[in-house]
Amino acid sequence: MIRRIYLTSMLNDAVIDYCSLSRFQLHHGKARCSKSTSVFFPVMEERSSIVNTPLNNVLAQRRSKSYRRSMRSCVEANYLGYTSGHLTALRIPRSRRTPKSRDITKQVDPDQVALLVTKEWELSYVTPLYQFRHTQLKSYSKHLSSFIVSEKQQGLAIEVGQELGFKVNFSVVLGLAETDEDAETVFIQILSRQAFAAKDDAQKVVWSGWLTCVNGDLEYLRSLPSEFVSLPLLCTRGPGSLTVLVKSWFEKTFDCCFGPLGINSANLQWLAALWIGCHPTINIQYLKLVWTLPTLPPMDVKYTIHPQDAWELWDSVRQDDTTDVSIEEVTRFIKGLQSHFFRHFRIELSAGSLMQVSTALGSSHHSGKIKIASPTYITTILQLLTECALLKMPI
Repeated sequence: MIRRIYLTSMLNDAVIDYCSLSRFQLHHGKARCSKSTSVFFPVMEERSSIVNTPLNNVLAQRRSKSYRRSMRSCVEANYLGYTSGHLTALRIPRSRRTPKSRDITKQVDPDQVALLVTKEWELSYVTPLYQFRHTQLKSYSKHLSSFIVSEKQQGLAIEVGQELGFKVNFSVVLGLAETDEDAETVFIQILSRQAFAAKDDAQKVVWSGWLTCVNGDLEYLRSLPSEFVSLPLLCTRGPGSLTVLVKSWFEKTFDCCFGPLGINSANLQWLAALWIGCHPTINIQYLKLVWTLPTLPPMDVKYTIHPQDAWELWDSVRQDDTTDVSIEEVTRFIKGLQSHFFRHFRIELSAGSLMQVSTALGSSHHSGKIKIASPTYITTILQLLTECALLKMPI
């Protein structure tokens, strides 16, 4: 069977037809596919400005000798760049060669899980919090609420509409911690009532955020003094002005600092491999990858793969004698997709950077945005993001 592939370029109005082979063979490792390929719809879009390519190497760690020793033990150089030690072999719950889903709602309140999934979060890292106590969350709620109102009264612009006041709720999400050293996740909501709302109207959530640590590096966590609590990953959703205020309050109260947390090309490849591995048990519906090529001007290539074809390619590069996802397998999988794309369009994707991965289970962008659409593998994803946050921290 011959199927058509369309390559549409925004640089001109021409539409070029390509014919895909009914059978193709990849040249990397053991990857090969005997089934006819599905239809791909890559789209190249011209950009008006140059986008900096994210670096894959990890920033130098400078906090203390003990911190450097602990982080050096969990960092390993490899072909994809620097990847945290736990993820040199990314552990996915599996039965034989099929990932086994984990029902996190059995250990986490389903209502709290619903607050975390199906929303897009912006990621930041945060250094350890000094004198933070989970038993003082009610007090923190009052203090942060007062801080926001005070800053607003001083004329600070808070672009969330016409609100009469703000109420802050701190709560604990029990069950996400994987080890005894992991601090329990803290969820924060900022609520407000509209100026012309009725008295009986419920307050509206205008900002959400959560601090978490899932399977953090044990040597590093144990090296911290008892006065510090490590919740290195911050996920936020809401107006940027409120995010700035919340971070400012944390910095003044707990002597910490924040920074943006991007997701580099290597970690995006890990997420693609994780979600593809879920397909036999949870239909991912599609796999979309976006590369940015270093042309003038830079060009985006959107690459959509049928999930069954992606799974068969992924299954062909898997090792029979292991239940871990090795970095070599991820490399062969991505190279297989790049090789197939090059056969049809003569565009070398490996010359660019992977910028975005999306499936029905979730999506992630290099700028530091992620959406987890299903709670099934949320702890595995949070483990990856926790390690990224720890490695990103300055000293």
